[in-house]
Amino acid sequence: MVSADPLAGRLVADRARVDTGLEALFTSRSAPSPRLEAAMRHGLLVGGKRLRPVLVYAAGRALGAADDDLDAPAMALELVHAYSLVHDDLPAMDDDDLRRGQPTVHRAYDEATAILAGDALQALAFEVLARTAHPRLPALVASLAAAAGRDGMVAGQALDLAAVGGHPDAAALAAMHGHKTGALIRAAVRLGGLVAVDEADPRLAALDAYADAIGLAFQIHDDVLDVTGDTATLGKTSGADAARAKPTYPSLLGLEGARRRADELVEAALAALAPLGVAATPLTDLARYMIERDH
Repeated sequence: MVSADPLAGRLVADRARVDTGLEALFTSRSAPSPRLEAAMRHGLLVGGKRLRPVLVYAAGRALGAADDDLDAPAMALELVHAYSLVHDDLPAMDDDDLRRGQPTVHRAYDEATAILAGDALQALAFEVLARTAHPRLPALVASLAAAAGRDGMVAGQALDLAAVGGHPDAAALAAMHGHKTGALIRAAVRLGGLVAVDEADPRLAALDAYADAIGLAFQIHDDVLDVTGDTATLGKTSGADAARAKPTYPSLLGLEGARRRADELVEAALAALAPLGVAATPLTDLARYMIERDH
């Protein structure tokens, strides 16, 4: 049965598609360490919104890419995201007990196994991507590596840890989140676009501007939900940011100010998509969906 809501139908189909691909990475294989394999599965396959793979598919389709060519980048993005969450939850980082409504990997197994599981998920991401025969494979690998590493997500985590107990201004907070959360969202949109067109195509600049805006909007609403949501709904401990004295947009701008800023960013994202015309409709729908979770 076709969903009456085109976005809902796409989300279900794309999540199922990437989940099937991720599950296949663990089947019909004799693992050297069954415990490591089980911990990797726990960190990757137990729940998740699959937002980043969905963005890969939406951006790629907007520029004419085929789903089969988008599968490897979509899986690679989710593998890197999963690794980041496993490590982010560790006692030395955010020390969380719950993720996606389940015990975090270091709670379900142990801290050393969680570190190794995260390491293995990250390596598997690049293995999946490197197995493709895409003509722009070097650009795809470089984009993912830059987003994940010292100029991207890992730098953002370092800035986040350094900011605990501090009082950064809006620009510093945006810079931190632009690395920690925004880098992988930008990478998802860029990888989808690169599957379809080469790096000189001006439409990639439009996608980059879109991704910059929605990445920050998404983080702002995560901050809001940490205040307004409950643990059962969020699938992780609510109020954790305040308990750790982490700077957030609600603490800086107030709840309503944070919501307004996210709305402004979504409007900027939609404006950036103008050069893509009607082909960008799924990306427009996704931008609105990402912050309507709190309205």
